Amino acid sequence: MNTHDTPIRVDHVGIAVESIEDAEPILLALGCERLSVETVEERFRWAYYRLGDASRLELIEPIADDTFLTDFLDRHGPGLHHVTLEVADIAAVVESLREHGIRVIDRAEFDTWTEAFVSPRNPSGALFQLMEYHDDYHENRRPPRELFVNGSRVGEGGRE
Repeated sequence: MNTHDTPIRVDHVGIAVESIEDAEPILLALGCERLSVETVEERFRWAYYRLGDASRLELIEPIADDTFLTDFLDRHGPGLHHVTLEVADIAAVVESLREHGIRVIDRAEFDTWTEAFVSPRNPSGALFQLMEYHDDYHENRRPPRELFVNGSRVGEGGRE
């Protein structure tokens, strides 16, 4: 049924929490290793974790009073916020989704990645983040093994 042949895989699952500090012990007890913590635009903070060699989890907490994350937590409480899918060609995937009548929102391009979101107003109810990493994503960050599932971008030599 898909109309593209671009490689796609789950990059990580994002979990909205009131406090990373309070939620992190659960992930550590499961065997996760924290890879990084970053603050974004003084609006929210996220912590990124590796579990085994091919699983990633992200905890996201608000640090400002009026953000998409505070709205989400007010409506739903802590829990699954989004599933991020790494795609090798975001334009092809977005076009395929639109051809199937699926709403894609908030497309943005940054220095080292491009992202778009599948509206959660779909039959699954899930917010999907589509992310295409640019060639230089890992520069000035962490080694590729810590950033990418199986150590490389989707479609570039790693197992899919």
